Amino acid sequence: MKFGIFGGARQKRGLADTDSPTGYRDWMEYNIEAEALGYHSTFTTEHHFTGLGQVSASLNLLTYLAAKTTTLRLGTAVMTLPWHNPILLAEQAATLDLVSDGRLDFGIGKGYRYNEFNGFDIDMANADTIFEEAFGLILKAWQNEERWSHQGARWQFNDIVVEPPVVQKPHPPIWLAAGRPESIRAAARSGAHLLLDQYSPLTAALERADIFRDELTAMGVDPTTRQIALARGLFIAKDQMEKDSVIERRTKSRGLVDELAQTPKGDNSASIMQFKGPEEAIDGALIGTLDEVQERLDAIRAGGIEYVLLSNAGGGIEGLRTFSREFH
Repeated sequence: MKFGIFGGARQKRGLADTDSPTGYRDWMEYNIEAEALGYHSTFTTEHHFTGLGQVSASLNLLTYLAAKTTTLRLGTAVMTLPWHNPILLAEQAATLDLVSDGRLDFGIGKGYRYNEFNGFDIDMANADTIFEEAFGLILKAWQNEERWSHQGARWQFNDIVVEPPVVQKPHPPIWLAAGRPESIRAAARSGAHLLLDQYSPLTAALERADIFRDELTAMGVDPTTRQIALARGLFIAKDQMEKDSVIERRTKSRGLVDELAQTPKGDNSASIMQFKGPEEAIDGALIGTLDEVQERLDAIRAGGIEYVLLSNAGGGIEGLRTFSREFH
């Protein structure tokens, strides 16, 4: 199996966090150590207006990390396209691809948190159409060496050429975060790899992977030519008391995500909103003893997923080292 890192950092410490309980400098050291231990990648989240000090400028942070590493692939998980000017984003991502010598993995998504859409004054109902237009523009920007213009529903650009050029041709690998069946099938048709979230129970995650592979097969595409990465929380517990404490903390932080994501009408139907109880916190993570973590890894592999992104659920660098020693 192949392993990477998933999550982010926060400025404020001591608060229940939704992705990673590490400060910015700790996060940097965590990823530098991950590279030394042989981990394949890091995928960094993007969130806004949480009050938890989470990473909002993912590309900035990854560009700094690029200067501190040499082999670790640098992924976004994800850039939420409806919030960004797609041409500026294409330029910034291309710059990271250039300075990292072609290590960018460009993860994108439509977004699911109401508080973020509301903060940017963007109607969530328009997320799909904004995403599709932005995605097409980014691909065109990376692959077109001639000047071009665009007059679209949301974006208009006149006589532009995007610089610098990307190192990876025809463009950096695209990873699409998706949970709904129609979004997963669209990811397959788009040419993207698939990112699966850290909270869904394993049975649901494996079903989504099957949808992706089935769509590729129906298209006549060999499923082994596309990757599926599954994010999972990681904490190797010494005993049941420590395990219970981590599950309680993770369930609480999951509740914070719901509060930020839910609409005033309570009708957010995003796939990530479906699973939120303590049992699902256990089933959706690599939390437990060494034997329990091994059992979950075996189940993931049996489901045809060979790429797992580990989200630090509190074990820090020592937990990363233990996982590397026992399983990597």
